[in-house]
Amino acid sequence: MSFRSILITGASSGLGAALAQALAAPDVTLVLVGRNPERLTAVCETCQLKGATAVPLVLDLTDQTASLARLTEADATYEFDLAIANAGVAYGKETPELARTTTATNVMGVLSTIQAVEPGMVARGSGQIGLISSLAAFRTLGGPAAYAASKAWVRLFGEALRGRLAKKGVGVSVICPGFVDTPMVDDRTRAHFGHALMPADRAAAKIVTALAKNHARLSFPTGFSLRTWLLAALPAWWTDRKLRRAARKAAKQKDL
Repeated sequence: MSFRSILITGASSGLGAALAQALAAPDVTLVLVGRNPERLTAVCETCQLKGATAVPLVLDLTDQTASLARLTEADATYEFDLAIANAGVAYGKETPELARTTTATNVMGVLSTIQAVEPGMVARGSGQIGLISSLAAFRTLGGPAAYAASKAWVRLFGEALRGRLAKKGVGVSVICPGFVDTPMVDDRTRAHFGHALMPADRAAAKIVTALAKNHARLSFPTGFSLRTWLLAALPAWWTDRKLRRAARKAAKQKDL
């Protein structure tokens, strides 16, 4: 499956920018959504150098009314055959205010995006939707609670949506990455998992392949995915005990 009219949210940097560049090609129209006009313009220019038509759409997805209206208008104009709900935020230290911002962006922003493009795709009887979740959606290891909960919502929403839209000609793929090397990775995470960070361009290539094949779910990297699924499958009381022991051991080694 090839895509010619594409919507990507959160496209001004990180994974969204990498996805835009991976999909940019002659005869392809990209509508790129972001909050930072300068960065968004730079990504559009890079995509245009690859022969694509790139349209910047500066939009704050936490404004649900404006987002739904403008994205619905965009779909009516461009008739998207691929929409990637990628916009999201993550904070290393989550305050109550940041938890609300995380939920507004990662949950309601995704919901507004899907509600804007779904009716047109269903009416046309074709299209592909990609939702960017996270391996944190399966089992958290003590990280930011609102982030993990929001990504769990995205995963389950996408999986339910796939079942609902399957008979209407619209595919849905849920993408659950581990750590991708983007500006969103905080210093603490980078210090602990820097060796495991996947370059954004490599992650984007994997995602584009999964979307083209309408995979139900893509999780990567493989080793980290398997460990996460194992933690999710085992009893919580057992994994909690193991994780506490590992945390105490790490703290002691740090003090030495």
